[in-house]
This record gives sequence, structure tokens and C-alpha cells, in this order.
Amino acid sequence: MALADSSHFDRLIDFLKQKRENVTFHDIIGLAEVAAQSLQGFFQAMDAKVYRELREIAGYIDSMRTEIGALQVNDLKDSRIPSAGEELGAIVKATEHATNTIMECAEAVMGADGSDPAAYKALVDEKMMIIFEACSFQDITGQRVSKVVETLQHIEQRVVRFADVMKARDLDGFINDAERERNERKEKFLLNGPQLAGEGVDQSDVDKMFA
Repeated sequence: MALADSSHFDRLIDFLKQKRENVTFHDIIGLAEVAAQSLQGFFQAMDAKVYRELREIAGYIDSMRTEIGALQVNDLKDSRIPSAGEELGAIVKATEHATNTIMECAEAVMGADGSDPAAYKALVDEKMMIIFEACSFQDITGQRVSKVVETLQHIEQRVVRFADVMKARDLDGFINDAERERNERKEKFLLNGPQLAGEGVDQSDVDKMFA
């Protein structure tokens, strides 16, 4: 779209080229009229462009509001994430309790007097039953882990959808000092934690080093 009709500008230029020794009020009015006509198309084009850009901005903001609502930040912050934290805390406690129980039973069996076979067998049977009962924690722990995984998948799906719609990109320089220090410490001391199956250093390689 042309910003203004060129004929108006031509009229304005021709008007200004005319030499007038005595400029009258009528000349001033004529100049204002020609200038107004010349700039009318320009301002109309500018108004249309600004209006179009404002509509695009409004549409983007409305889309962002919709996606933020679909993200359900309050549900994640107030319900799902705290619930997942509680499940993980319960897993740690159940695992710790079962581990202590199993170790106590193992120590009792190892330290028992085997001179009386019947009494020793009774003790072993009793401790084995306690160990079997303690091992049942893994069933409940598995259910709790499944809930945590489900929550993480739920969060991942919503965040990925939001990032895709918003065309989000990762920016450098947004790592806080604590996280940066933790990453540097992990890299310096190789504190990578337990590795998944097939990843990290194989135990057989470690055994060869100490052989």
C-alpha cells in the first residue's frame, strides 16, 4: 500500500516552488490545504499499519493467556508438585525402615549361637519372616514411584505444549550461582551419581583396575 497519493506531494512541491513576494493569508490557507491533502493518505496508511500490528499483539497476548491457563500453574504449584514431594518422602522413609529391619535381622542371624540347632532354626525362621515382610515395601514403593512418574509426565506435557505454542528458546546466562557451583563441583569431582543400565563405567572395568 502506498503511503500517500504522489499527486498530492507534487501539488505541494509545485506550490512551494511558486515565488511569492508578498505571502497572503490566502496563500497560507492554500499551503495548509495542500499539505493536509498530501499527508492524509500517509496517516491513513500509518493508522492501518499500527492497527494491524496492535491486533497481532493483542492476538498474541490472548493466545499466551490461553496457554498459561492450560498450563494450570496453580494446580502444579499447589497440588501436583507438593504431592509428588510427599510421595518421594514416603519412599525414602519406607526404604530406610525396610533396610534397617533387614540389616537388624541379618545381624541377629549372624550373631546367633548355633550350638542348639533347633533354637537356631527357630531364630532363623523368625528373622526370615520379618525380612520377607520388610521386603513387601517394594510393592507400595512401586505404586508411589508410578504416581511421581505420572506427575512428571503431566508437567512435561504441559510445559512442552506451552513452549511449542510460544516458540520458546533457551537463553544463556540464567543459571543462578548455587546451580553453577553445583555443576562445577560435579564436573570437578565427577559426582555423577548412580548411572542407568548400560551407561557410565562398567563394574568389570573397575575390577580390572584394582586387579
